[in-house]
Amino acid sequence: MGTEDRANRLMHHLQNTTQFGLMAVSLGYYETLMSCSGSSTSSEMPPEDRARAGISPGLVRMSVGYNGTLEQRWAQFERALALMQPPPPQQHHHKGADRVDADAGSNHCKH
Repeated sequence: MGTEDRANRLMHHLQNTTQFGLMAVSLGYYETLMSCSGSSTSSEMPPEDRARAGISPGLVRMSVGYNGTLEQRWAQFERALALMQPPPPQQHHHKGADRVDADAGSNHCKH
């Protein structure tokens, strides 16, 4: 996900919006569990070792549980990923003007 903030936002959506799984450090449970490895299970590794191992700050580690069909699980995951996309710019037409202003807006989530 690139950054720890984006990883946390994705996990927030996966847990609270789509009920895909639970944020947890232990990945030995029958339900889907996920964590941000760089700040949890691998946090004691030196940064250069994490980089060599490919553990970026935004890496989300998952243990996908067996509840639900593959299609259901995939749909939940895709819905959460879609929420990570920036919203399309809103266009405001000013009466009598030849220009359009776009508001980027921000959607910042914390878990």
